[in-house]
Amino acid sequence: MTAKHILLVEDDLRDSDLTLAALEDYSVGNEIFVVRDGQEALDYLYFRGKYKSRERRHPVVVLLDNKMPKLSGLDVLKAVKSDEHLKTIPVVVLSSSSDTPDLIEFYRHGVNAYVVKPTVFSEFMTKVKQLGEFWAVINEPPPFVAPLEAAISNATPHPKRSPR
Repeated sequence: MTAKHILLVEDDLRDSDLTLAALEDYSVGNEIFVVRDGQEALDYLYFRGKYKSRERRHPVVVLLDNKMPKLSGLDVLKAVKSDEHLKTIPVVVLSSSSDTPDLIEFYRHGVNAYVVKPTVFSEFMTKVKQLGEFWAVINEPPPFVAPLEAAISNATPHPKRSPR
């Protein structure tokens, strides 16, 4: 069985390092891939560009920042949740914003959880550890179905029953 992995989408090196430290400190035992902007996140998820030859599997969760270069976290979420082959991937937003309009917009587009980044280091570490434990250890993710495999299985006619 292939190991579960997490995709961390975070442009801020400090926040990225803190998140990685919290996940590693808790020993969730998962690979964690880090990308630095929204466009790179979609390239990773769609196996494009430098990720075209990566192993054909989806992350068990995407930990997503909102304010990033190239594409925002909201743009990434919209793309993921509108794609038949990606929409089952859980997406958790890690944002410094607790503004009600932000929360509503993310939930409107199918985010699985929205976590406000605490400013106190120990609180941040605790929240990330809890996220890692739930999404990467406790939760059972949906199986990966490659787009081509899904298209073939959907196009295969079912045998007709012979009349009695």
